[in-house]
Amino acid sequence: MPVAQLTLELRIEHAQSLKDRRQVVRSLKDQLKQGFNISVAEMDEAVTWQSATLGVVAISRSREYLHGLVEEVERATRRMANELGADLADSFWEFLES
Repeated sequence: MPVAQLTLELRIEHAQSLKDRRQVVRSLKDQLKQGFNISVAEMDEAVTWQSATLGVVAISRSREYLHGLVEEVERATRRMANELGADLADSFWEFLES
């Protein structure tokens, strides 16, 4: 069964503290979880205020479905991040077969 793994690297230029960073990350995670049937987790330690890495995972019987889902999640993340004052700096994804 295929598993899609998406890594999202965010830049949060306006963040002046870890609290600012956490607010953006938490909001983005919640919106993605609510809008899609996916798992989302923060992948890095909160060392820098102005960057964050999120990991997104989804599983399905259909590789084509996962491909479309990943593209949709990436577009939604770009839009949501902009609304929160952040930028999607980079993203990459891969399929894992079980």
